[in-house]
Amino acid sequence: MLRFEVSAEELLRSRFALSPAFELASLLRALEGGGRRALPAAWTARLRPVFARLRRETELDAVLALQGPRYGADFVAVPPRGLAQTWADDLAAIRSTPLAQARAEIARARARAGRPPLRDPRVREVLDAPDVVERVALALDRAWHELLGPDWPQLRAVCERDVVHRVGVIGEHGWAAAIADLHESVAWRSGGVELASVDEGLTGRRTVRLGGEGLLLIPSVLVWPGVAVHHEEPWPKAIVYPARGTATLWQRPGAAVPDALAALLGRSRAHLLTALDAPASTTQLARQLGLAPGAVGDHLAVLRTAGLLTRARAGRSVLYRRTALGDALAAIEPER
Repeated sequence: MLRFEVSAEELLRSRFALSPAFELASLLRALEGGGRRALPAAWTARLRPVFARLRRETELDAVLALQGPRYGADFVAVPPRGLAQTWADDLAAIRSTPLAQARAEIARARARAGRPPLRDPRVREVLDAPDVVERVALALDRAWHELLGPDWPQLRAVCERDVVHRVGVIGEHGWAAAIADLHESVAWRSGGVELASVDEGLTGRRTVRLGGEGLLLIPSVLVWPGVAVHHEEPWPKAIVYPARGTATLWQRPGAAVPDALAALLGRSRAHLLTALDAPASTTQLARQLGLAPGAVGDHLAVLRTAGLLTRARAGRSVLYRRTALGDALAAIEPER
């Protein structure tokens, strides 16, 4: 059991963030076989050969030696700062790591219980090198661009839509309801956030104080089915939780659209209607479904005129959501 003590002021300072570096680390663990979640078969078939090639061509094995579900060198997966975080931001932060800090984190990661000794001389050579930070950064950058980068727009759209949903819950029901909705193992109790089970290997009960800072909430596609927490420097106190709508990332566009609905609306409009299980903007839908923003806008206009969608402004974005009629049509089951 892990408990974050949260004062009213700290709750007001709590916020959401995205972490490309965390998602990349999670994907690498899953491809190596060390993650709790098995990737969908289509992803595994597509990415495993690339992963194997990168291990031969780059120094990715040195990166893998520094990360794990319960340990790791922090500079390999830098802390997120907000919703605008990009891989370029993360890569710049990794490259700015002082050599002394990197060496200390490498030593600490290798000393933690359960780590096998480093037998690969190539890995030892990289981790002992004076340019270890740059060599790790180059390997991570190749992994990003060849493994996760092509899918990041869709993944990011899922996470952004999750945040829109959570903010709506906060506005309607308050922070306690929003936190309880993060995951079945997360609850708000007596002025604190309690996690019944986390990917930390913790035993017993541990209480963590925020020290005047807010709690960072990070939606993730690849953390599923559990949650992860960060409560030690340099990370801010954070909960990484499964984003709503993660299943849509594993589906090819059209895979879940009933033929009857596609025949009625057209396949692209049927995709859009079924994708709007949570409010989303034109840009988010275009990223998720791999369609041109202009085409998405035209289809949304038709669906709205037909009474299947409504729209409302939220900050700088215009969010679309289904009406009751749209919900009824989206609930059509595929024929079996």
